[in-house]
Amino acid sequence: MAEIRRAEQNKRGGVSYAVTNDGLELPVVDITHPAFAAELTEEKQQALVSQFLDEQRRFARLPKLLQAGLMRFFTRGSRIARGLRRSEGTFLDGMTTYMFKLGPQNLGSYAVPVERRMLGSLPAISVRLRLSDVARLLADGLAPRLAADSERPLHLLNIAGGPAVDSLNALILLRREQPALLEQRRSLIHVLDGDADGPAFGARALAALQAPGAPLAGLAVTFEHSRYDWREVAGLQPALVAARNADALLAVSSEGGLFEYGSDADILANLRALSGDPQRELFMVGSVTRDDEVIQTLKLTSRAATRPRGLPSFSSLVERAGWQVTRAISRPLSDQVLLVPGARG
Repeated sequence: MAEIRRAEQNKRGGVSYAVTNDGLELPVVDITHPAFAAELTEEKQQALVSQFLDEQRRFARLPKLLQAGLMRFFTRGSRIARGLRRSEGTFLDGMTTYMFKLGPQNLGSYAVPVERRMLGSLPAISVRLRLSDVARLLADGLAPRLAADSERPLHLLNIAGGPAVDSLNALILLRREQPALLEQRRSLIHVLDGDADGPAFGARALAALQAPGAPLAGLAVTFEHSRYDWREVAGLQPALVAARNADALLAVSSEGGLFEYGSDADILANLRALSGDPQRELFMVGSVTRDDEVIQTLKLTSRAATRPRGLPSFSSLVERAGWQVTRAISRPLSDQVLLVPGARG
């Protein structure tokens, strides 16, 4: 149990809380709770997109040194900004990504004013919507499979999942909408991630969600973390063997991970490894960075290492591995997809 060094002083009813490795107490995102609702009407989306494009273009016209100086000045004291700076040219770490999913109203006393503004921006809202979409696609993909077999355990394999909040919320949705599907079933969330901080928080978040009266109370769900680099797909095999040995139903996800940051070769290798057992039915859910005006404008000032593919290019890519996209949800910065090997699913 991590020591709480900075407790949340204004806890909200019906919200669970867990502690990070550095002692910060954070709310556990539950997309079914009003505190974490992320709705975006067409009118509001258009307004946010217009505002975002205008602000980004004006900022991009400033000299680079002035941009850097302004960012340091306005984001001083911000742990979210520190995470963003660490991610330049590489990945955004799991816990910084998680904080984007909280929403401005759920930040605690540790937050500085600019962070609430950041979490009300189009990119942050898009991350919250991305989580909701991936959890929904997972739950909808799992429901008929679970209903068809009440005995088999469930394994949720999460690639680059950090706290695996998408897997947790898929279980919350299933428990809320079709509770019988999980009541007598053993479930495992297995996170494959090179960083330990996110999964450590995820394990504590699961424990909080299993407390009496919490959304997953009474369910037999366990949480595991294995270090994984998606460039070395042999690291998938222990998780796949464990699922096979348990005769488990298997669903894979990578929200804000493999499909957004991985190379074409990485994606193909992982998909081929996942579908290597032709007897095992599975599906995968993930997010794909769009290739449109909003992303191109964001790239004017952002050094994030995401690879803008867009849905048509991504669909063509995964077909080379024998997979196909069967459902997609479009949002301002990413498309969330469900894909299956071949024509199954």
